[in-house]
Amino acid sequence: MNMQFSSRVVLCAIVTFWTGVVHSAEVYHAQGEFSGEPTATSILLQSRLTAIPGPNLDEDGDVPGASGVARFEYSESRDFQNSRFTDWMKAVPEYDSIVRARLDGLEPGTRYFYRLIYGPEESAPQTGPTREFKTLLSKEMRKPVSFIMGSCQNYAFFMYGKNQNSEPAPEADRKLGYPAYAAMLERKPDFFIGTGDIVYYDHPAATAAKTLPELRKKWHEQFRLPRLVDFFGETPAYWLKDDHDYRFNDSDLGGDRKPDPPTGIAMFREQMPILPFGDLTTPTYRTHRIHADLQIWFLEGRDYRSPNRMEDGPEKSIWGDEQKAWLKRTLKESDATWKILVSPTPMVGPDSKNKKDNHTNLGGFRHEGTEFFEWVRDERIAGLMTFCGDRHWQYHSVHPLGIEEFSCGALNDENAISGVRPGAKNSTDPEGLIDQKFLYPKPSGGFLHVRIGSDRHLRIDLCNDEGESLYHVEKTSS
Repeated sequence: MNMQFSSRVVLCAIVTFWTGVVHSAEVYHAQGEFSGEPTATSILLQSRLTAIPGPNLDEDGDVPGASGVARFEYSESRDFQNSRFTDWMKAVPEYDSIVRARLDGLEPGTRYFYRLIYGPEESAPQTGPTREFKTLLSKEMRKPVSFIMGSCQNYAFFMYGKNQNSEPAPEADRKLGYPAYAAMLERKPDFFIGTGDIVYYDHPAATAAKTLPELRKKWHEQFRLPRLVDFFGETPAYWLKDDHDYRFNDSDLGGDRKPDPPTGIAMFREQMPILPFGDLTTPTYRTHRIHADLQIWFLEGRDYRSPNRMEDGPEKSIWGDEQKAWLKRTLKESDATWKILVSPTPMVGPDSKNKKDNHTNLGGFRHEGTEFFEWVRDERIAGLMTFCGDRHWQYHSVHPLGIEEFSCGALNDENAISGVRPGAKNSTDPEGLIDQKFLYPKPSGGFLHVRIGSDRHLRIDLCNDEGESLYHVEKTSS
């Protein structure tokens, strides 16, 4: 069945009669707080009320929600002088006890402090710890900015090992969370980009998540880990989804396997602060001006794609017509020195030849990828690079048409692999046409770190999960 979803489709709301929410005088927020989708003047704040304090799971291996009320207090001052408050919000089981508020009218390039005010009712509130975020610069500002990008954090591999012949992470790390988050926090980025596979619904395979409680549990178990709570308590984020946090490996819009596409789409909107609660129609592809010299595009790779097994050609698309038209229009409108496309999946690679899921794949979506790169060349779109997740190894590659791509690899060691080189028979580039500047020497968890200064100078580092820079590139423009 060839299911197509337009960018204005009304997604079904997630409503469930699951009774995994506790009505109790004891209310906690075990997953901490998130700030998401920062702009120069706005941001989304999110938390979830829980029945247990965390970080330990309950006897069912979950962090059950709790009904209650909450609001956010925020200020430009760490001591909350002249603070402001959002309206009170109800945490209800239909929305997994999540509360989310949008702050508007903020000052560009400014650090704000916030905290959760919460409880079973408004008359008995508690106050959570101080969190923080920084708004984006205005378009004209040229102050230093840095950000980090990560992908593919596989909780099952981290906690239990990849298979019976592999070891899980050390016990100390399993209690705290992925070491990469401690290393990333030390670098004090202005924001984080999660490029997809934030959770793995289909791992472990024997207990793959299909129902709403099972899907939500994947988010609960991941984000109660202390290193994640600490990192996102200081670092706003932009989120993209890929196959594993949508449905299952290499999933498209077809088939009857659960979860179905509307559930996968709506679940991501529920769990991640990318849009205000209740917005089920605004597309999740978007662009943000980060700096006078830098603009970033976040692409949607699952909502509009053609069937993976469809014959490749002009009619086959990952992006869909509306997203593709938007992408080309906004690229042509941009006067940023550096233009970064963040794609959940690779566009240059190389990748393994047996896949059909992305723009590099033979028999996959290569026609669309090549056609787009030719358009970039013909339109003389300068300063364009692609950053991708999905591939479990770090690389820097240059397409024959000149487009550079950086893969951030997997966040945890247990999910990292060696990768595929240009010229390899088992690759999507058997003729070795891709110029690969870097492929890391051994599998390692890690992340990508970008810094831009006031002089159009851009530095890109590929780092392991201990924070060591394995490779870097510096770019300048007159």
